[in-house]
Amino acid sequence: MITVFGSINMDLIATTKRLPEPGETVTGTSFATAPGGKGANQALAARRAGSRVAMAGAVGTDEFAGPATALLDAAGVDLSALKTTDGPTGTAMILVGGDGENVIVINAAANGTLDEADARAAVDSMAAGDILMLQLEIPAPAIRTALEAARAKGVRTVLNTAPLTDEAAELSLLADIVIANETEFERLVGANELGDAGRAAMLKTRHDETGQTMVITLGGDGVIAVHEGAFHKIDSLKIEPIDTVGAGDTFCGYLASGLDRGLAFEEAARQAAVAGALACLKPGAQPSIPVIAEVEARL
Repeated sequence: MITVFGSINMDLIATTKRLPEPGETVTGTSFATAPGGKGANQALAARRAGSRVAMAGAVGTDEFAGPATALLDAAGVDLSALKTTDGPTGTAMILVGGDGENVIVINAAANGTLDEADARAAVDSMAAGDILMLQLEIPAPAIRTALEAARAKGVRTVLNTAPLTDEAAELSLLADIVIANETEFERLVGANELGDAGRAAMLKTRHDETGQTMVITLGGDGVIAVHEGAFHKIDSLKIEPIDTVGAGDTFCGYLASGLDRGLAFEEAARQAAVAGALACLKPGAQPSIPVIAEVEARL
């Protein structure tokens, strides 16, 4: 069983042939809305991968609250732990360029109301051996409380250090599994421009010091990780990306699900890498997340 304690957003997505420079206006080519938020994205990915999933988070009282959770509900994610707060639901304003790259502005709104009491409530319903997934789009005190409560209860924790915040380095030390991209990892360990060899060495050093499973996602170059003393290098599918929004969240959800379903770490990571690549072939975060059959067909 996986519980995701994190953000729920409505994504407002505009596409353009190229991303604008600072101060520049460019013409868009399309606009769409889709449910998102790193917490909700990862919950849906874990569910589509085949795990039982509960989502703990918050939505507002505006017109986005229902659509923001529609795909989670349709997929069978347990939403009984959601709370509703006065005011707006979280939003993400996403601009996608013609090469699939994106820039994002997030408004926390209801996500910003999650607190220590919500964290304790999320963990109280869990059992030893369950998996708790977290990201950094909700307040740090709530994340810290959830990680500490989970450790005390024997719940395994997965922390995705995105979006990187001032508290990320401290919070990352409290998790059993840490997932970061290369930029986030370098900031976590206080290094710059490590390169492939330096990154791998620093990854092993961090693992040796903390015993944590450390995972670095490298986009089209795949994934490197250290788990229980073993180094893993996993290649990505070779694709032409349409939209990279949600690819990292898809990876995180699938990795957690693989471990929840009893897969060996490398097998779970390989499945997650394929899922993350497939998520780049469709626009939007949640609509692009593949189901397990699609992933297995590409493995």
